[in-house]
Amino acid sequence: MRIVRDYQFVEPQDRGACAAIGNFDGVHLGHQAVIDLARKTVPDAPLGIVTFEPHPRAFFAPDAKPFRLMGSEARASRLEKLGVDLLYELNFNAGLAGLSPEEFARNVICDGLGLCHIIVGPDFCFGKGRAGNAQDLVRFGQDMGFGVTISPLIQQGVARVSSTAIRQALSDARPRDAAAMLGHWHRIEGPVISGEQRGRDLGYPTANMSIDGLHPPAYGVYAVLVDVLDGPHKGAYNGAASLGVRPMFGENRANLETFLFDFSGDLYGAHLSVALVEYLRGEQKFDSLDALTDQMKADCARARSILDAL
Repeated sequence: MRIVRDYQFVEPQDRGACAAIGNFDGVHLGHQAVIDLARKTVPDAPLGIVTFEPHPRAFFAPDAKPFRLMGSEARASRLEKLGVDLLYELNFNAGLAGLSPEEFARNVICDGLGLCHIIVGPDFCFGKGRAGNAQDLVRFGQDMGFGVTISPLIQQGVARVSSTAIRQALSDARPRDAAAMLGHWHRIEGPVISGEQRGRDLGYPTANMSIDGLHPPAYGVYAVLVDVLDGPHKGAYNGAASLGVRPMFGENRANLETFLFDFSGDLYGAHLSVALVEYLRGEQKFDSLDALTDQMKADCARARSILDAL
């Protein structure tokens, strides 16, 4: 998969794609349906995705609470696994935000990226002030020479599949419900960072990861699946993870601490992908370190049982 970040400088081989447009946060089942529709609509064209970085919501409200389900690297990795040929990850800045709907259609879609056909959802809005809608895009396409298909919304039971519904499921400690809407486990990805090594001192060494910029799932302990993505320990593991602020040890910045079962080695700097499978319990403050380690032992035993049953 090739990544293009500037619509004003596109190589000839990166033009002519049939592309779905959107933020694709989480790459959930609704997103996947749109991607499949793009794949089938013009099967001989390269399969493309047009998205934006930073997320427009973050651009317009930089001080808002973190809301993203995944970072740009994790999104790109998931899209590549789905067979996307071209990821147009456009820099969302004041210039792009200031384009009128017609300017966006002409300058970005038509002249810039040279797309042959685009797929959008029925609630797609674009252009300055979100003034343009999907029907406007159909009209611009007719005038400018690119095709437009409006994809239907996807339902999961009686509920609409959306990033908002997935965030709510994660906040409510329902990772399996989130996974049902995502079509895959919700994962937190990133490098292993240095910690205070309290887990190592307690006999449970953990791989620590930042959750900065991401929507925080319910704090507590989870059964997890872990992919070590690079380095000498690359592979798949089971584990238990603590997500939160570790109230046993005072005031702390929220992070993810994962204990890999049956593992010995140094993971500092390695990139991990940690899938939240089942919520075991909330964060607790214990009366003693012995009580904490007894609970950690019980958490790991329960996590093993859950993961062995998958």
